[in-house]
Amino acid sequence: MALSPYAGPAERAWYYTHRVFCAAVLLFLIAPILVIMPLSFNAEPYFSYPMPGLSLRWYEDFFTNERWVLALKTSIIVAAFTTVIATTLGTLAALGLSRASFPARTSIMSVLISPMIVPVIISALGMYFFYTPIGLTNSLPGLTLAHTALATPFVVIVVTATLTGFDHSLARAGASLGADPVRVFRKVILPLILPGVISGALFAFVTSFDEVVVVVFLAGPEQRTLPKQMFSGIREDISPTITAAASMLIVFAVVMLTTIELLRRRSERLRGIRS
Repeated sequence: MALSPYAGPAERAWYYTHRVFCAAVLLFLIAPILVIMPLSFNAEPYFSYPMPGLSLRWYEDFFTNERWVLALKTSIIVAAFTTVIATTLGTLAALGLSRASFPARTSIMSVLISPMIVPVIISALGMYFFYTPIGLTNSLPGLTLAHTALATPFVVIVVTATLTGFDHSLARAGASLGADPVRVFRKVILPLILPGVISGALFAFVTSFDEVVVVVFLAGPEQRTLPKQMFSGIREDISPTITAAASMLIVFAVVMLTTIELLRRRSERLRGIRS
């Protein structure tokens, strides 16, 4: 919100004080990131300043060390399958819940988004006791299903928000022209809500890729993901390679959030909404 040219001294003082306060809070939140990222280029295996020199040795170790490479591959595989399943289920659920005539819509929505509300350690513990008798612990399918349960609510919320401005008369018009429901979805609905679907998919991918608590409970030695490898490295064998992995995750998160914001703006333009 811009400062009015007719603002008085008190309003101007509050305007600048508010911005200085927000900037201080932002700096406080991102200061740990600003401290960690330069350490990933440290030439010596120490977490200390000043750095004696710069080097890419820790990034090289990340991409050549078998443990880190295997953890990265596992994270990508689990996150990819989680994204596909969560996006499919979340989009279908959002399409159904977007209909005003859908029965018990509020109750079902509450159940679907409950994994976002319940503390993740409670969810992880419940999944562990549920998976153990049926043999899904220490397996990639079990880990994928667990991450799907955590990621699907994000897809449901994002796609439901996109469908808020969707004109359902377009779908009815397509059906009146003889198109079956699948063709109406592919040719009419999906192109209009695609930015929201992609945003939900990105949220699902990041949720799975960055999750560690459920992995600690459910995964075995063969299912060591990147966050778990970082968690174990901090406790067992502290290495500056962790700072390189953390820096790449930070850059990855920034790219994902930027993409999501661009998709949000594109979705608003498609719906004719001016921000």
